[in-house]
Amino acid sequence: MTDTETVASARGSNRKVREGEVVSSKMDKTIVVKISWRIAHPRYKKIITKSNKFQAHDQNNEAQVGDLVEIMETRPLSKTKRWRLFRIVKRGELAMAAEEAASGAETAT
Repeated sequence: MTDTETVASARGSNRKVREGEVVSSKMDKTIVVKISWRIAHPRYKKIITKSNKFQAHDQNNEAQVGDLVEIMETRPLSKTKRWRLFRIVKRGELAMAAEEAASGAETAT
């Protein structure tokens, strides 16, 4: 499926899309995404950061730890996976360093 088909199917559906940071990519074709939001405590009005972790399907193993990604709700893929990687919004520092190291090794050869 191309990116345009994915975007078109996302617009026409009622599937939830969330943005979060990849905290683990050690599993094959699976990433763990942490989604955080800030709310005020009902009584004390202190700002609290709450978060949830979701396991998402990453077909091509393209997401790295530290990447900012969007995940989309999908049918159940396993016991814990109900989300899939929609797109990588911003590359993390670790991913950029790995790409630079790979390109540096190619030029040295």
